[in-house]
Amino acid sequence: MIKDLVLAKEWLPAAYSHDLTDQPLQVTILEERVVLFRTTNAIKAFKDLCIHRGAALSLGKVVDDCIVCPYHGWKYDDAGACVKIPQQPPGRAIPSKAKAQVYACVEKYGIIWVKMNSEAGDTPLPFYDEHLNSGFKTVCANPHTLQAAAPRVVENFLDVSHLAFVHEGSLGHSDYAEIPDYKVHWKDNRYVSDEIAVYADADGTGNFATIYYTFEILRPTVARLKKVNYETGEIFSMLFAVLPEEERKSTVFALVSRNYSFDAPDQYFRDFQQLIIEQDTSIVESQKPEELPLDLQAELHLNPDRLSIAYRRWLGDLGVTFGSDIGSRLKKAAQ
Repeated sequence: MIKDLVLAKEWLPAAYSHDLTDQPLQVTILEERVVLFRTTNAIKAFKDLCIHRGAALSLGKVVDDCIVCPYHGWKYDDAGACVKIPQQPPGRAIPSKAKAQVYACVEKYGIIWVKMNSEAGDTPLPFYDEHLNSGFKTVCANPHTLQAAAPRVVENFLDVSHLAFVHEGSLGHSDYAEIPDYKVHWKDNRYVSDEIAVYADADGTGNFATIYYTFEILRPTVARLKKVNYETGEIFSMLFAVLPEEERKSTVFALVSRNYSFDAPDQYFRDFQQLIIEQDTSIVESQKPEELPLDLQAELHLNPDRLSIAYRRWLGDLGVTFGSDIGSRLKKAAQ
């Protein structure tokens, strides 16, 4: 059963490309077990369940571009059709019901994206041009799992006000917590903020300067930011993509790009991003209610919260229930 009809239409990040080897990989998307596996020409995503006796296909293996169930050896081709049942005599027809459920799957920016409703319309993939821009170097941050709802995780990423406190000494400074007024605009099917001037650590080395942040809300679980230091010309960008595994469990995949320090080890930028998200984790996991309130009267909002307000309104307009208080209200009404 699809848990959220809106998010089921979205391209959701499932794994990094480099984490999928020649063995099948199980992931959880919207509380559904999904198996990813490589064929000669593509990556495939199936419901992680053999139609015969319900075993996890992810425990099997890939043979001749087919995935083989570990329980009874049933073999499914890359379109999901069962092409071999070892227990049957050769030549006997395979039942038409013997199929795996197939999900749309695409590989882009080094991330494997899955759409749970394969019959949904042409939902766009998030756009991240720095990945192919030779003027930038991009690395994948470590995947990071939080015991928190995906909308809570995304909203924290969009919250510029917390930098001075949660990330004091690494990104911000509590003596410089004021956030100037800014606006959020709807542009080309996404929300884009004005540049927000923040006195912050420019590069994680204690070099404080006025940094200009721009945030974009690309999709319900995908956002990005750009930081510009106009004194040095240095630009730092990030694509922040959240996989909603369960109502209160999410995994973050982040691409980190820079147009400077090409000779610096990539591991430094991975480690720094890991530090930042670990600082965020305990805060986000502590928030109550666990689901993001989309009723704007439920919490107090100030001018620096304009991004959060836009995000909550958009989720409400779309009808996102997974990880939001809409879902909580529907559950209570059904009881």
